[in-house]
Amino acid sequence: MSEKIKVKKPLVVLHGDEMAQVAFTEILARFVSLPLDIELVEIDLSAPKRFTSNGQVIHEAIAALKEHGVGIKNAGMTVNRAQLDDLLAKYPEITESSLDPLATKSPNGAIRKGISGNITREDIEFRNLKSVRPDWIDRDIEVDTMETGGLDFSYSELSNATGVAKVMFVGSSGDPIELHRRSLNKGDPWMLATNDLDEVKAWAHRFFQRAIAESRDIYLGLKDTVVSGYDGVMRAAIEEIYEQDYKDKVAAAGLSYHYELIDAQAARIVSNPPERALWGVPDNVSGMKLFKLVQQLKRYGLPERKAHVSISRMSAGGGDQYGSYNTPAPEQGVIKVIVDGEEKHARHVEAGDPILFMSNDREAIKDWVSQVFQDAALNKKEVYFGLKREFVNYDEVYSSIILEIRKELAALDTPPPSFMIMRPSRQLSKMICDPPRWGLYPAQNLDGDIFSDISAALGGSLATASSVIISKDGTKLFEAPHGTAHDLYVRYLETEGKEANFNSSALIFAVASALEELATREDNAALSDYAARLKTALIETVAQGIITGDLKGKTTSPETERIVDMHGFLDAIAENLRAQVAG
Repeated sequence: MSEKIKVKKPLVVLHGDEMAQVAFTEILARFVSLPLDIELVEIDLSAPKRFTSNGQVIHEAIAALKEHGVGIKNAGMTVNRAQLDDLLAKYPEITESSLDPLATKSPNGAIRKGISGNITREDIEFRNLKSVRPDWIDRDIEVDTMETGGLDFSYSELSNATGVAKVMFVGSSGDPIELHRRSLNKGDPWMLATNDLDEVKAWAHRFFQRAIAESRDIYLGLKDTVVSGYDGVMRAAIEEIYEQDYKDKVAAAGLSYHYELIDAQAARIVSNPPERALWGVPDNVSGMKLFKLVQQLKRYGLPERKAHVSISRMSAGGGDQYGSYNTPAPEQGVIKVIVDGEEKHARHVEAGDPILFMSNDREAIKDWVSQVFQDAALNKKEVYFGLKREFVNYDEVYSSIILEIRKELAALDTPPPSFMIMRPSRQLSKMICDPPRWGLYPAQNLDGDIFSDISAALGGSLATASSVIISKDGTKLFEAPHGTAHDLYVRYLETEGKEANFNSSALIFAVASALEELATREDNAALSDYAARLKTALIETVAQGIITGDLKGKTTSPETERIVDMHGFLDAIAENLRAQVAG
């Protein structure tokens, strides 16, 4: 056996859940521990460990990344109600009321915020994968969204001083109750949004009645896992109406109902559109983007994709819905925003109405825009921002920061990259329907999730995209953008490991990218060569037609494809890696 490559710097390894973790364990053993003499700082972020540590392992992961600077993260699951009940039963000494939110939520957002990092996701450049190009022209799909409420009817401002913002509620007692507070710096944007639960329910009735009348399968998409006090409230109200009033009618009409997180659902519908459907997106901001995209797809279809798509998601500031305070109104009353003792906005709400308050950090926005421009300048990309400046003060800060960064670059005699500012709906349409060869699409968290999932699905699979989180201090966390593959894991357990189906491409690429970064930091030529060969072995394996089932029929030569399971795919990569050394 050849001598191991010595690596001086440690690598932080964040473990995850389910089938992704099965693959990750084997990848680390075969492609990291076996050929390298390297210290791995391993932290278990599996759902059981997050639960039993009450989220403490997430803080340990953040500390390790800040100390060592380079890491790899596997996918971690958000614990649903049934899984939480199972964990509570397994660990009776732990009570639900004592749990920190980090004990059950996906660790992703907390880690991004903890290291002040932003995400860039882009295609892995496989030579022989063709883009998914379903026939969209005249496809009988309609998008239905609410005309009222939500972020389109929000109130937003830029903070004119550094201070404290409080969300106050005045109910039947007449006494103001503080629901939430957070610090704001001068120039930070903040926003208050609410929705009328009665209008949500009225929309739900119209939505289901329309689907039945027009004989359309029903799709509903929200982000209830992350924004549980807002989207989760709407989902609960809509599905209660479905169960009570429409479930039997839908079944009798021979129709089907599908709920999914909006990012995953958007990817599924755009890349594999149903024949005839009514797609309900109650959030009118996401809803209008997807309505306009579907109208364009139905008229012009999907172009042949020859573009390399990069999506930069702002995470570091903790802004938009992902960093929001969200909750249903406790009773009828008035919700107010008070900044340093001054009432800035107030509105009436009814009991149960979803409330959302969000803000962002101006300096974090500036760091993100700088990172976007640096990436674009270095890699010759065109930048397409999506902002609703003329209607939303919250978005105006991005526009002013873009101009600031341009002036700062000019002062350094550094030409800024080509860029355009357009409406967010146009940004999405541009990415899907009219992409340039090298486009970079900056987006906040929710849009970034939707955009990147659609792009990855059209590129072949979430397993054929790369993802890296980069912080201002240079910390880099490489990851696979896909989830934990729950369904594949269930089958893996049912067959006692005999059916191990999983596409490890994104995880292999993340490992190789992390090793490349370590090699650069310690000027390690042998490690750099190994990381490059590992990427080449991955690309060559797929080029040979050796693929996992999710890519079946998606290569340029379907007749030569050989479908293998997870182990067969990793075996083929290992063989191609050995062939490079032998050659």
